[in-house]
Amino acid sequence: MKSRERVLAALNHQQPDRVPRDLGSTTATGIHPHAYRALKRYLGLAGDFQFLSARAQLVLVEQPILDCFGIDCLPLIPDAAGQPIQLNEQNAFVDRWGIQRKLPNDGGHYYVSCPPLATIDELAELQSFKFPEPQTDFTVVAEQARRLRTTTDKALILNLEVGIMHQCQFLRGFEAWLMDLASDPRYAATLMDRVLEIWLCEAQAMIRAVGDNADVIVYADDIALQNSTMVSPRVYKTLLRPRLKQVFDALKSSGLKILYHTCGSVEPLIGDFLAMGVDALNPIQVSARGMDDTAALKRQWGRQLTFWGAIDSQHVLPRGAPEDVRREVFRRLDDLAHGGGYVLAAVHDIQAEVPPQNICAMFDAAEDWRASQTRWT
Repeated sequence: MKSRERVLAALNHQQPDRVPRDLGSTTATGIHPHAYRALKRYLGLAGDFQFLSARAQLVLVEQPILDCFGIDCLPLIPDAAGQPIQLNEQNAFVDRWGIQRKLPNDGGHYYVSCPPLATIDELAELQSFKFPEPQTDFTVVAEQARRLRTTTDKALILNLEVGIMHQCQFLRGFEAWLMDLASDPRYAATLMDRVLEIWLCEAQAMIRAVGDNADVIVYADDIALQNSTMVSPRVYKTLLRPRLKQVFDALKSSGLKILYHTCGSVEPLIGDFLAMGVDALNPIQVSARGMDDTAALKRQWGRQLTFWGAIDSQHVLPRGAPEDVRREVFRRLDDLAHGGGYVLAAVHDIQAEVPPQNICAMFDAAEDWRASQTRWT
């Protein structure tokens, strides 16, 4: 099978010739520059890197590494995401939403240092806030999609703008946004609806531009924590779900497979995700409550849902030895790979502290597991 066929087979719950692999096709399955530089040195590869997303501190994985690890997916993302960020004298920048982000002195990741709605508590003030105009020109990403469709056999993954919940958190501040959901639902709903309006306009414009030159569309918006969902069932049902449904309805009309990235303890919501049209779930955060028993997840949901991720990046990849990584990969493949419905990737982005030996061990183990299988069942 070619890569695109392999990924689509897995998404259609058919047995591919081997489990598809992902590194760097989305802003949730990428690799930090520090880890990438170390990996290139370890593999004896020269040169620096380009950003996939400068704000997310993720690199564009190069062809020699894609070939080395048998990666089956490539990203489609606006080129502006990869442009280097110009910082001011406070080591910060302000994006088009008015959100100030800062990079710590020791590197790492940008964090929101000044949410523009932090002190705007009244609905009338919110309604007068100047939101950005939707971006609708995606000519460059459309050309990228056409070029990659004709020059590669990889599955092409369309990365949309950050999800509406995240954007509200960035605008309002995480604590204030949670308080709004609990104590001022009218304010929260007004903010989410304004962000959703802009998001849908941009997403639909990007989908039209790319057309059928993509295979999967990824929506990233965390709605869970390590030990629970982020909000109560009531708040999820009344405030979050209706807006997520609008998102997934729009994405489903594209005809592309929907990959939903939401971290944390989401097991109680999986059935609802399926009801809204989600095809694949990422990252399968196995360190979160209810997510470690991947065999049980496969038994319950594996006929309808594709699992994308599941190789532990909280403990095993950064802190384990290569043999620990090997055991982790074998376990998740045993649990999730049979019958299709699985794409191998780390749980979320590979962070700066992950040693290159463990990255290599992850993909080497996938190859060894494949060789150990006498037949697919």
